[in-house]
Amino acid sequence: MQKRNWLFLVFGLFFGLQMRAQKTEIYTHDLKEYNRALELYQEKQYLSAQIIFKKVADENPSSEIQSDCAYYVANCAIRLNQSNADLLMEQFVTDYPTSSKHNQAFIEVAHYYFDEGKYPQALQWFEKVDESNLTQGERERFNFQKGYANFSGGKKKEATSYFNKVVNSKEFGAQAKYYLGYMSYEKDDYKVANEYFDQVEGEQKYKEKMSYYQADMNFKLGNFQKAIDLGQAAMAKSDAMEKSELNKIIGESYFNLKQYDKAIPYLKEYKGKKGKWSNTDFYLFGYSYYKQGDYENAINQFNKIISGNDSVAQNAYYHLGESYLKTDKKQQALNAFKNASEMDFDLKIQEDAYLNYAKLSYEIGNSYQTIPGVLSAFLEKYPNNPNKLEIENLLINSFITSKNYKGALDLIEKNKSYTNKKIYQKVTFYRGLELYNDGDLVEAQKMFKKSLAEPLDQKFAARATFWKGEIEYTTDNFKDASLTFKQFLNFAEAKDTPEFKNIHYNTGYAHFKLKEYEQAATHFQQHIDANKQDKVRLNDSYLRMGDSYFVSAKYWPAMEAYNKAIEMKGIDADYAAYQKALSYGFVNRADKKIEDLTTFLKNFPKSQYRDDVLFELGNTYTNENKTDLAIKTYDQLISEYKNGSFTAKSILRQGLIYYNDNKSQLAISKFKKVAADFPGTPEALEAVATARQIYVDTGNVNEYADWVKTLNYVEVSDVELDNTTYESAEKQYLQNNPKGAITGFSNYVTRFPKGVHALKANFYLAQLYFADGLETNSIPHYEMVIAQSKNEYTEQSLARLCEIYLKKKEYAKAIPVLKRLETEADFPQNITFAQSNLMKAYYEQQDYSNAVLYAEKVLANPKVDDRIKSDAQIIIARSAIKTNDEVKAKAAYAKLQSMAKGELAAEALYYDAYFKNKEGKYDASNTVVQKLAKDYSGYKYFSAKGLTLMAKNFYALKDSFQATYILESVIENFKEYKDVVEEAQTELAKIKGEESKRNSSIQN
Repeated sequence: MQKRNWLFLVFGLFFGLQMRAQKTEIYTHDLKEYNRALELYQEKQYLSAQIIFKKVADENPSSEIQSDCAYYVANCAIRLNQSNADLLMEQFVTDYPTSSKHNQAFIEVAHYYFDEGKYPQALQWFEKVDESNLTQGERERFNFQKGYANFSGGKKKEATSYFNKVVNSKEFGAQAKYYLGYMSYEKDDYKVANEYFDQVEGEQKYKEKMSYYQADMNFKLGNFQKAIDLGQAAMAKSDAMEKSELNKIIGESYFNLKQYDKAIPYLKEYKGKKGKWSNTDFYLFGYSYYKQGDYENAINQFNKIISGNDSVAQNAYYHLGESYLKTDKKQQALNAFKNASEMDFDLKIQEDAYLNYAKLSYEIGNSYQTIPGVLSAFLEKYPNNPNKLEIENLLINSFITSKNYKGALDLIEKNKSYTNKKIYQKVTFYRGLELYNDGDLVEAQKMFKKSLAEPLDQKFAARATFWKGEIEYTTDNFKDASLTFKQFLNFAEAKDTPEFKNIHYNTGYAHFKLKEYEQAATHFQQHIDANKQDKVRLNDSYLRMGDSYFVSAKYWPAMEAYNKAIEMKGIDADYAAYQKALSYGFVNRADKKIEDLTTFLKNFPKSQYRDDVLFELGNTYTNENKTDLAIKTYDQLISEYKNGSFTAKSILRQGLIYYNDNKSQLAISKFKKVAADFPGTPEALEAVATARQIYVDTGNVNEYADWVKTLNYVEVSDVELDNTTYESAEKQYLQNNPKGAITGFSNYVTRFPKGVHALKANFYLAQLYFADGLETNSIPHYEMVIAQSKNEYTEQSLARLCEIYLKKKEYAKAIPVLKRLETEADFPQNITFAQSNLMKAYYEQQDYSNAVLYAEKVLANPKVDDRIKSDAQIIIARSAIKTNDEVKAKAAYAKLQSMAKGELAAEALYYDAYFKNKEGKYDASNTVVQKLAKDYSGYKYFSAKGLTLMAKNFYALKDSFQATYILESVIENFKEYKDVVEEAQTELAKIKGEESKRNSSIQN
């Protein structure tokens, strides 16, 4: 039993030793591979290590070996950033719940991610760690790293908790204190921050970074000199972004210490937040220059503050205004003070800015408000201002000097406490003159009468009297005009007025229109004696004096006057020569008359009186029984003027000559030609009547009857009734009974549409309707007259029709009538009327080429007055603008400036500024806009456009404040002009877009 047990024991021992030997050999081999993998892991050759760990795990059934291998395979996966790393580590924890490496796995993975700077991933693994199983050293590292991971993730509260756990750590304490200090700095808890920073001040690696924070904290605590010292010390070792911030800290510290010269270089080096400065940054920099007296550089900084609306902006705009004043930029100063005066953050600055704004408005003009309005508003807002008396005096003077008479008048009439009657007298006078120049005669007359109601200043009373008379004359009230001009001459002060030089000329015309020719001649002579320099009026005075003598049958004095006009070789010398020739006829000097008429034809080949002269010459030859010469002269007239007003008369005269010479057939031929070519005219009727006599005399009544039947305007059987009906209507007309005349003539033209008197009846009926204000009713009757061959009523009917169509703005209808008037008129004033209105009508029809064509015709006429010339220049200029011909527009507007008044002058000035802007002459353009604002502020549309242009000029001159402020003011103050506001809005958006690239305070 013992032996067997021993053998069994020996066998078992042998077998066990043999088996253990085999197992040890395997373990030894796996341990070697395991250790090799461990060495590779420690050498950070994670991929190779991972492969071997996997192999060992696959070949060794030991759970301990497999657990360790799984741990290291997962660890390698994390370090290799493999996509399944997290799963492998989670798998390790799940598969080996009793492994001692659980906590070690979490902490090591967390440390790995931390060392790689992957703080969110590190924090995830730190959360899995069991802190109780950590050694003291491991716990300190864990607390610091978990605290920093929270810090980097913005979890400041959690970070603070973990950093506080290691503040006394030898290894991590300094770092923890630094970050605790930094977080206190970010919360503006500078006391705690300084305490922590002081504790790590000796640590070199933190010293450089803390210098910046300490400089900033001292600045914010008001310790400016210390902030400067710390900032300068930190500057050399700071990066670019910190240097920029340190320059701001040091510069602002010097600023607060009022050491502006030292502040400037530091403020200049500040780069801004994300490359942009704020309004405050520009203010500090600008104010530093301002305190140094460097106003140009101050302006260059202040004017970058756009759309500011806080105490900084108000202060900046006020000092910007002062800087502009120091550099004599008054228009810019006005805008800056206006802006500062509209903010109430600092009431003292607001009041002083308003005072400066008011004074500058008076001095240079104001496009936003009337100058009296600005001054009155200041006095109302600040009644106790020490400058009150000065502003009240400026207010009174501004009524005249601003030339904004409408605004001034409105203000005076609303509140007369700030003015007096003498000022009111002057303002109403100037407003009347302004309205007169704008063509509003009714309102102008009201103003002159208001001015005369308060005649305290006799000089202005005289002037208002003159212009009252001028309006009376212009509106055909010649009797009143004559009396008013006489009243003007009764003023002792009249001789001191600018109007006096033309008073006798104007009075002469008033008498002339009243057919008081003796008085007219006397006044024209007085004008001639006193005014030798004004050649145009001197020449015209000789002509009208000659006419006055002529119609008074004083032909020799008339010829003397006409001779003076001829000698001047001026306007209407041909008219004077013609009238002189006629005068010889009336003094029985037919030979001299014929001589002068013949000379006229040689000297004035293109005169508009040439047909008159030919006709008169023919008549004179007839009267002198020089019938051959008469026939020849009439032939010349008929040849040169086939459709002239004397053509029918000349042919008729030839027929009468032949009739008187018993040349019946030649006479009949001429009479038939008149009847055929000029049907319905008085000449045609006379030709028919004379021909009838010849036919009766020769016994050819049947031939006469056959011929007359071909003339549809002669109804032989109804002649007596025709005459009776017409004479009845005409009697009412001559007795000044318009209603009866209208009834009578209407009856006549209805019953005898082609009657003997149809032409005359239609003309009179049209005139009656027109005079009664029934202009539409008059149209068909005027049209009937102009549809006939040219007659004595054609010209007047054409002119009336033009008036009607133009008044109704029916330009398509007006144009053909105006063109006929231009070609058929005998009176020069009607030709001028036609041409001037053709240019306007074509412009309204957007036919700019024809508009310009007629404008140039008007300008070529030396007889037109300046007002019509202004109209012509404006048509040329506006047409050129519409067709983008800016070269022509510029020239036209330049010419317009020399003659225009009122709104046209404002328009011309605007375009002068516009073209200067286009040429890059921005300062010169602004100078013109300032003149526009000062002299023509009453014309708001062009004031608004001028301001928009000024804004563009200022932006081109790099003054962003002026540009944006002006545009904002235009948008706010000129809402009624949508086109201007839209342009201003577009320009403002563009400028703000550009400026927002460098100014963080601008919200675009």
